[in-house]
Amino acid sequence: MINQITENKTLQEKVNDLIDDQLVNWPLARDNYAGLKEVKTRTLHMRPSTEMRVQFNPGRIRSSAAKVDPKSIKERKCFLCSGNLPAEQKGVDVGDYKVLVNPYPIFSRHLTIPHREHIDQRIEGRLGDMLIIARELPDFVLFYNGPRCGASAPDHLHFQAGNKGFLPIEEEYRLHPGKSLLLDRKDIKVHSVENYFRKTLVIESNNEKLLENWFLRVFRFLGKLQKYEQEPMLNILCSWEHDFWRVIVFPRREHRPRQFYAKGAEQVLLSPASVDFGGVLITPREEDFEKLNNDLVADIFHQVTLDEESWHLVKLIFNT
Repeated sequence: MINQITENKTLQEKVNDLIDDQLVNWPLARDNYAGLKEVKTRTLHMRPSTEMRVQFNPGRIRSSAAKVDPKSIKERKCFLCSGNLPAEQKGVDVGDYKVLVNPYPIFSRHLTIPHREHIDQRIEGRLGDMLIIARELPDFVLFYNGPRCGASAPDHLHFQAGNKGFLPIEEEYRLHPGKSLLLDRKDIKVHSVENYFRKTLVIESNNEKLLENWFLRVFRFLGKLQKYEQEPMLNILCSWEHDFWRVIVFPRREHRPRQFYAKGAEQVLLSPASVDFGGVLITPREEDFEKLNNDLVADIFHQVTLDEESWHLVKLIFNT
């Protein structure tokens, strides 16, 4: 577990210093963050109060097209283990984790937060760690990609984080017409967001243990529905909103859509992960950036998000 930051500087201040230092003294990071200014973006207005921003970001090809089958994982060195990090890459320790600057950014301030040990990407028993780091980094949204949900290192436990104000869901969620209250009890509220292309569950609480317990109820129920060997398929966004946590859970049913595996003109190298579910679609190839439209995006999310019958059962958890 993670202890409170007790040194003179807060974790947020240390991370700010780390980013400033790395963007000066690490050429790879400096050049790639400077390159973000040239990244192409456009916006798809999907439905009222719903938009998807498409980002053409060639540097993300390593993640979007990563081979995550057991054979490929076994044959490569883990790029999150401390012994394999570039000499220029520095970090800030926080409990069992180390905060690093991600050298292949999506956000203008993009962090990777790996566990010190080489242990599998699993969220069960670790959501509390995510909550504490989110509270210590109030300027960031943390995110977790499951081992079959966008994690390019499914063999090494890690979170990522990006600066607040970047993902459309941050603002859309507040006023979305599909927002529906599922649970309203002392110290905790749970909403679903309907007609949103992806199944979305939002848990808000200022009580860490209460939030963890409700999350685990959802997590374990999804595990029974899906019967996967690793963990139920999901992505998570987590942020500290001044006096409470907001945890957004995206339950899903597929790792990648059929277009990812298609050949020729039908292929689209879009492998949805937390950032995509949050409303920013990362396309490492320009042809995919140009190709994506409302219908294609809706089809892709229909394939990877949880099916309607299972979604209905998930929501019934909060009636008990």
